[in-house]
Amino acid sequence: MNNTLNNIKKVMFVFLICFIGLVSYMTYFEMIVGPSVVNNGHNRRTWIRRNEVLRGTIYDRNGDALTKSEPINSETQKREYTGGAVFSHILGYVDQKYGITGLERKYDTDLMTTDIKDSLKSLILNKGRSKKKVGNGVKTTLDMATQKTAYDLLGDNRGAVVVLNPKTGAVIAMVSKPSFDPNNLEDSWSAINKDSSRPLLNRATAGLYPPGSTFKTVTAISALENMPNAQNRTIQDTGSVQIGPDYALHNYNGEVLGTLNLYQAYTHSSNVYFGTLALDLGNNTLKNTAEKFFFNKSIPTDGIPVEASHFPTLKSYEKGSIAQSGIGQSSVLASPLQMAVVTSTIANDGVMMKPHLVTSVITSSGKLVKTISPESAGQIISSNTADIMKNMMKSVVDNGTGSGAYINGIEVAGKTGTADNQVMGAGSPPHSWFIGFAPYDDPQVAIAVIVENGGQGGKAAATIASQVISTALRR
Repeated sequence: MNNTLNNIKKVMFVFLICFIGLVSYMTYFEMIVGPSVVNNGHNRRTWIRRNEVLRGTIYDRNGDALTKSEPINSETQKREYTGGAVFSHILGYVDQKYGITGLERKYDTDLMTTDIKDSLKSLILNKGRSKKKVGNGVKTTLDMATQKTAYDLLGDNRGAVVVLNPKTGAVIAMVSKPSFDPNNLEDSWSAINKDSSRPLLNRATAGLYPPGSTFKTVTAISALENMPNAQNRTIQDTGSVQIGPDYALHNYNGEVLGTLNLYQAYTHSSNVYFGTLALDLGNNTLKNTAEKFFFNKSIPTDGIPVEASHFPTLKSYEKGSIAQSGIGQSSVLASPLQMAVVTSTIANDGVMMKPHLVTSVITSSGKLVKTISPESAGQIISSNTADIMKNMMKSVVDNGTGSGAYINGIEVAGKTGTADNQVMGAGSPPHSWFIGFAPYDDPQVAIAVIVENGGQGGKAAATIASQVISTALRR
């Protein structure tokens, strides 16, 4: 009898374990796995449900349509991207075979949701006849004219342009080239994926480059916030500085700039000054300043995926690398969005605003569903430091290396960058950078431009920035 009871208990225990395991798995699948399966871009049931509603429109900030949808039959619809390759990295694409990316993915639910009141009104007006339901629309921060100008000016170059409103963090333009046309992916998908220039890569957010002399902006900020009397610190720039027995840091072409303070060194982009400054600051201090701007972290954004920029941890004896890091070389890497955020923060009196792409969701008839408000990421640097940097950046355009960004009637502030790289092998032409903002007295736009292998001095990037800023300000 006892043996029978023990056997029953053992069987019951086994069934209990199996039951608990089954319940646990079902709970895990329902709570964790289920939502990802349901929302998977290749889920056929989701596509059937999605095509019951004509997908909503994505607009630029002025209400110009960036997408259109038209029904093909009861089960399919055609999605058209009016700007073609110009907006592809931001908007992404929605395709039954290739999935969903970009804003199409982030706002997929909104674009598939219809307003009940609008549906009932349509039913009444059509005397009970069913009419295709239309999803909500998404209004972005993007400006079509600025986006197209940036895209056209990059021409056949590889590179990126990011334009922000420093007061709100709104992304006015975000261009990456080479690009791809999200219309008719079936015909171009194979060629896109075989292209060695990687047109699917959003260089604006996921392209990591040595920032070159644009990073001297961060080094200058670190000095202003950590070194007493930093503005009056002078050195004798003889064109090069010996760092250890085996390495010397040179200015471009060995240019001798003489006695320099911080303001003059920044205006004329002295490698000697900023390499020496990085050594005096030390790796820890400079790294801490870089990380205030979210190097080595994820930049806080409203759903924009951004590759983390990198600032190295170096030993005190790695003096050559420390000096190089102060001029944006060594292993320092930054995305164009990262550098746009740096200059935007300066322009906004030291307050960083989170970059965002959408302002509101509206019904197909234009009624407001929800608003996405600007958000601050905090006071990154003091307003006093920001004021000093603004003045120094203005001097770069007025009197220094950034003259290519000059605009008649608009005071532009900025910093050029020349970034050595090995992209095309040893001796590759340097990347051309420009970061800046305008107008100086009341900044409305902040910009970062990189032209891959664009040449020495940042001229190529500065020239693009000048025209993009003019378009954004409509001057």
